[in-house]
Amino acid sequence: MASMQKRLQKELLALQSDPPPGMTLNERSVQDTITEWFIDMEGAPGTLYEGEKFQLLFKFSSRYPFDSPQVMFTGENIPIHPHVYSNGHICLSILTEDWSPALSVQSVCLSIISMLSSCKEKRRPPDNSFYVKTCNKNPKKTKWWYHDDTC
Repeated sequence: MASMQKRLQKELLALQSDPPPGMTLNERSVQDTITEWFIDMEGAPGTLYEGEKFQLLFKFSSRYPFDSPQVMFTGENIPIHPHVYSNGHICLSILTEDWSPALSVQSVCLSIISMLSSCKEKRRPPDNSFYVKTCNKNPKKTKWWYHDDTC
């Protein structure tokens, strides 16, 4: 078994047995392929997103874990957040330049929960309209400019 598949199997089992709060693996998404996962997410209690339901899509390349997964929101409800574009792309440094093979699907999920939970105002990024019209379908191909730790 390739090291990527071995690692994904291990992470899959960890996510199934001990998912981050408010996260649930969509089991149907891993029946045919291990390289594309849908994770259902519920906004954390006491936050602006409490009770809202979202879905994350994780796509893994053959170079995972040395190459970060492609992660984006998908489906009907994309969170309105200063670091989430209306097409589901997420501006989060660990998804690109700050990725490390020591990170996992669980740690990425926790970072996204934390990012949403710390939000003080629901709004789109200022360049949302332009970005959505001109971006690549793969958010990893975007040259992100990380200039803001607040929201």
